[in-house]
Amino acid sequence: MKANAWFAACLLGATFLLSTPLQAKTPITIEGSHFIRAGKPHQIISGSMDFQRIPRAYWQDHLQKARAMGLNAITTYVYWNLVEPKPGQFDFSGDNDVAAFVRMAQAQGLDVILRPGPYVCAEWEAGGFPAWLFADPHLHVRTQDPTYLKAVDRYFQRLGRELSPLMAAHGGPIVAVQVENEYGSYGDDRVYMEDIHQALVRAGLGTDILFTSDGADELRNDTLPGVLAVVNFNTGEAKSAFKTLEAFRPDQPRMAGEYWAGWFDHWGEPHAHTDATVQAKELAWMLSQGYSLNVFVFEGGTTFGFMNGANFQGNPSDHYAPQTTSYDYDAPLDEAGRPKPKFATFRAVIAKATGITPPPLPAPTPFMDVPAVTLSESASLWDNLPEPITVDQPQSMEQFGQAYGYILYRTQVSGAIQGQLYLGDVRDYASIYVDHKLVGTVDRRLKQVSLPVTIDAGEHTLDVLVENTGRINYGPHLADGRAGLVDPVMLDGKALHGWQVYPLPMTSADAIRGWTTQAVEGPAFHRGHFTLAALADTFLDVTAFGKGFVWVNSHNLGRIWDIGPQRSLYLPAPWLQQGDNTVVVFDLKTPKQAVVRGVRQSIWSMPDVKTSE
Repeated sequence: MKANAWFAACLLGATFLLSTPLQAKTPITIEGSHFIRAGKPHQIISGSMDFQRIPRAYWQDHLQKARAMGLNAITTYVYWNLVEPKPGQFDFSGDNDVAAFVRMAQAQGLDVILRPGPYVCAEWEAGGFPAWLFADPHLHVRTQDPTYLKAVDRYFQRLGRELSPLMAAHGGPIVAVQVENEYGSYGDDRVYMEDIHQALVRAGLGTDILFTSDGADELRNDTLPGVLAVVNFNTGEAKSAFKTLEAFRPDQPRMAGEYWAGWFDHWGEPHAHTDATVQAKELAWMLSQGYSLNVFVFEGGTTFGFMNGANFQGNPSDHYAPQTTSYDYDAPLDEAGRPKPKFATFRAVIAKATGITPPPLPAPTPFMDVPAVTLSESASLWDNLPEPITVDQPQSMEQFGQAYGYILYRTQVSGAIQGQLYLGDVRDYASIYVDHKLVGTVDRRLKQVSLPVTIDAGEHTLDVLVENTGRINYGPHLADGRAGLVDPVMLDGKALHGWQVYPLPMTSADAIRGWTTQAVEGPAFHRGHFTLAALADTFLDVTAFGKGFVWVNSHNLGRIWDIGPQRSLYLPAPWLQQGDNTVVVFDLKTPKQAVVRGVRQSIWSMPDVKTSE
């Protein structure tokens, strides 16, 4: 029985939104140093919540919780790569239905601040840029490149068809739209920024407030005449950031575009934890000054599938650092939308500052434990390769029309050889096999480019299995978003030629073949089943596995990696079904015991650390 109460609730909610007239919003305007609504000064109290990181069935619940904390607006990105997965092919259905999300916000009495990019950062894959942009070696993102700007314009035009009727100027809830995103930390091309500005206007998204958003030190690189400038900053920086903004733009409203009341996690590093006491005092100070603000983030949600990004600043001491699947962010709402102690603290601060008692919280979302499930069937990756593509030299993933997942490069080598296998700038994690036996790994995160190998006499098959662990979402390396192998492969100083390439996008578990109950070593899929009489949210304990990802009922829950800190995956109830459920884990390593279970709290393998950056 695949239909369940959550889908019925979605249908009921959609019917309500279609049948109930929404109260028209009054636009917010700017008069000197104040926001004005209906002739009176207006203070924007917003929180970031990206709808594409949250299952649609929970949008209404989480928007109600935003109102319950005292927010009067919601800020959201739109991830371009999800709504235009292939050039000219748009998908605004399901979890990508931004217009439905905006209407739900309006139904809850919330304004909407829209951040459509084209670049959004967001610790999201390539900062939201579609992978197909990087297939063209001559295209340059975030520049005046005509090919790039044409793609941006097409995206904005299609987005405008969804959202221009929902601008506040037309009675909708969208009161402001951001022009690009933190461009000041990337470049200082005002002509490019004006190109993006005008593209938004042409798309019908420029009828209300337009703004740019930057760190205090980067304001001068990004801002446009006549466009509101807002400032982004970390915990403890509010007074200095607003001082800089006031000196830079003395005759405009003061607003924090992003007040970082939390932080994100990288693989291999401790779980982040921030100081809610300091944040509450700072929040109270900003509100007492009459400043507007956006809490970044109110709820982070989950970066399902292969959509996590990575940081790489480019300085000698910096390195490639991919983010985890969980985007908990130490936010007022946890990854699953449950209020943390920080929620009550912020709610009290906002209520005291505004004199408004916010509405009560909706009923808690139910959670459940799921008994241990043994994944008793396995299938080797080697038995599930597609037809190969023959090339002389390895090429990036995008050259084969692939966006995400894994890609296998295979060639034949003759021994005996003892030397270095040089892979160059691997994008991003390579497992190297000789005759299907693992001989080592090369991890971009660790600045590795090669490994020593010993190959016996005779002919051998050399396989290089590469995982795209997340394209860079911030910094100068963003511009080169290629994945896979991008350099010639050298063995003992000699280039290897004659490769067969096997794209492995891992989009579905349905076609996996060769299932067996016998033990399977090496990279493999592991499958199990569990039965549910009732449905609730849970966290899937994946501590038995090494490195890979998980499907449940064909939903990609995200990546797993035994280096931590994340050791569980959020599994929302709308993705489960009464009766039989199927879980499939792909693991590069051979698990000692292939077991998963459902638990009520997320699992982190490293202790929390407080961070201010």
